[in-house]
Amino acid sequence: MSGIGAPGIILLVILALLLFGPSKLPELGRAVGRTFREFKDGAREIISEPEPAKKSESSVPSQAPQTVAAELPQNRRLPE
Repeated sequence: MSGIGAPGIILLVILALLLFGPSKLPELGRAVGRTFREFKDGAREIISEPEPAKKSESSVPSQAPQTVAAELPQNRRLPE
């Protein structure tokens, strides 16, 4: 199984012509092209987003313990 090959592509083109007709094929091709382009753009955004998100998440928790530690009284002792 090396792929579709030339006979398979010819069969798909004939089938598409029979199903949709020659007037609808350019419109269908444009719609498929737009869909693939949007998918690619979305995948690129998803791949590039996690890096800045991780940086912002790591900076938030580091600030919270400093604030809590600054609010605790320093001279307080635990009961025995």
